[in-house]
Amino acid sequence: MFIQTEGLSLENQLRFDPGREVLPGKPIKLENPSEAKKYPLAERLLLLSHVRAVTLENRSLVVERSDEIEWVQLKPAILGAIMDHFVAGLPVYHDEELSTDHELGEDDQVFLLDQSDPIVGELTELIATRVKPAATQSGGDVILMGYSDGVVYLKFEGQSFQLASGIENMLRHYIPEVKNVADYRDAFPKPGLDTPEARAIKSVLETRINPAVSGHGGHISLIDVDGNSAYIRMEGGCQGCGMANATLKEGVEVEIKKAVPTIERVLDVTEHADGTNPYYQQG
Repeated sequence: MFIQTEGLSLENQLRFDPGREVLPGKPIKLENPSEAKKYPLAERLLLLSHVRAVTLENRSLVVERSDEIEWVQLKPAILGAIMDHFVAGLPVYHDEELSTDHELGEDDQVFLLDQSDPIVGELTELIATRVKPAATQSGGDVILMGYSDGVVYLKFEGQSFQLASGIENMLRHYIPEVKNVADYRDAFPKPGLDTPEARAIKSVLETRINPAVSGHGGHISLIDVDGNSAYIRMEGGCQGCGMANATLKEGVEVEIKKAVPTIERVLDVTEHADGTNPYYQQG
């Protein structure tokens, strides 16, 4: 999907148009997650740092930021959150109030772990005792988000993504049922990845781009292809990197367009504000 943005009269407000209906009826403005339980997308955005308010309109959202950050820093995180929400098929609003003893957070709405599954219990213990300490040393964190059909879905924070291969080998050693480890966002259905264009882009990333950025623990993944747009996510040392925009415009975008001429734009949906201990510090 392609999300258009529009600047408004107030510099700290930006309109996001996902190209589909958002909220029928009158607009509603929400200013904190606790009052947005009926509106999961607004709640998700309000959980982002420096998002002060979200107004849901018929076919768009208006996001208001704090004065401590610029749109160039916050915009990628908002685009990523909106895209993940719609691609996952999640509702923008609930017809009735949520009835549950547990208040669902941003990511709980996407995955629910079956605590009665003994494999989930083993995964929880291994990640707590073996994975998290290693991730902390690298300046990041690893969170168990879900488990299904042998796939362990993890949330990688900071540079912890560079541990993914080692984590997978360790989990497969102790739990034979585990087949592989994946970033939790890759669990969302993305039809655009099952296309010749997507396969060509993946080949470019794995053979040309990722070998070059792996030297500082970086990795770049293709997360979707929609028409003439390719969406990528920067991980590990590339997340939060002060050179991320140069890497995108001067390297990734050039190589992708060269390999797939039909691609006109390459968009980065990385939540760079969550990156910790990047190889290049933001200036």
